[in-house]
Amino acid sequence: MGETKILQQIHDHIEVSKLLTQKHQISNIDASIELLAQTIQSGHKILLFGNGGSAADAQHIAAEFTGRFVKERIGLPAIALTTDTSALTSIGNDYSFDRVFSRQVEALAQPGDLLIGISTSGNSTNVINGLNAGKLKQCKLIGFSGNDGGAMKSICDVNIIIDSTITARIQEMHILVGHILCSAIDDLF
Repeated sequence: MGETKILQQIHDHIEVSKLLTQKHQISNIDASIELLAQTIQSGHKILLFGNGGSAADAQHIAAEFTGRFVKERIGLPAIALTTDTSALTSIGNDYSFDRVFSRQVEALAQPGDLLIGISTSGNSTNVINGLNAGKLKQCKLIGFSGNDGGAMKSICDVNIIIDSTITARIQEMHILVGHILCSAIDDLF
């Protein structure tokens, strides 16, 4: 790859991460922490979902809640809707891939639960459908996206929008924000 290209990747990462220090981003992260805390304290659960790398992020964040992030604490109720291959393939086959998350939300979500939809473009149809299903079930919604927030921006209660058009940088910031949320929740429980 060469030293110049390696340094450029690191530089680009740092520049995008600096954008998270903007006041509106800090406010949105703080609002996300509040929603997470309210959800868990009221005995509800967190459902996370996304495609590809965002699916991996959903699984990663859910695992940090159910297992632990840094400190020993009780396991917290979080489910990644991306892990049940039988559900994903049967729903995709019997309905469509656009419904793989909404159908699971219909089945698993209860009023008061919190959904975290992850889409680097903010326009993934199955993520949007999952969020809309959550809205119908009276869940709170957090969106992790990039670019301008896409269609998710108008659906979610709180939006973490990474100001970049580069998928890798958006995903790197999503997992950073996920870790910030996990750290804050560790401190509460």
